[in-house]
Amino acid sequence: MPKHEWLRERLRAEVAELSPRTALPTERELAVQHGVSRATVRQALRALEESGAVYRVQGAGTFVADTTISKSLSLTSFSEDMDARGLRPGSRVLVADEVPAGSAVAEDLQLSPDEPVVRLVRLRLADNAPMCLETVYFPSGRVPGLLGADLTGSLYALLEEEHGVRLVLADQVVKAVTVDGADAALLALAPGSPALRIHRIGRDERGRPVERTTSVYRADHYDIAFTIRRETS
Repeated sequence: MPKHEWLRERLRAEVAELSPRTALPTERELAVQHGVSRATVRQALRALEESGAVYRVQGAGTFVADTTISKSLSLTSFSEDMDARGLRPGSRVLVADEVPAGSAVAEDLQLSPDEPVVRLVRLRLADNAPMCLETVYFPSGRVPGLLGADLTGSLYALLEEEHGVRLVLADQVVKAVTVDGADAALLALAPGSPALRIHRIGRDERGRPVERTTSVYRADHYDIAFTIRRETS
């Protein structure tokens, strides 16, 4: 293995143990520590920067980057997203009850306003760190007994395994917002911090809406990546 590749992997392992925004030793110090040239250090750091593991500030040095979860446009659950990136998903259930749908939820789920819906509010965690504040509504008739289940894991898996409900399609809107008050505190953010709010209506194989979810993600740890294609005439 070339020295710069060996050093890159060595430094990657070291960076993984450090907190975001921690300063790394200087190029000279790294060269002495690892017995390599400064050119080798620069090559290894450049590769780490390109992969998003570190970032450089001109005149200040190299720092550990924040972990960012990049979401594709596939319909996947939060748990599936975290598992795919080697992070441990978790949840803290804040609200779990049954309430009348009300006008907004009823419209999205094609119900009457007085029909009951299951409401879940959960703080979603990645390796025990707050990532997302999630509010979900399901038509009560589609998920009998859901409130008695373990609601800390993947709801998509629970719906399919216990209720025979499989979500295959979703309409989704993403909006840039700021968070304040209790939401900011739950997400461990300063008031006024940026966030991404994702509103989703999930549908089953027959196109019926069975899930209404509003998720507020930390913008410093989460983004959405997709490929677009220019149509040819």
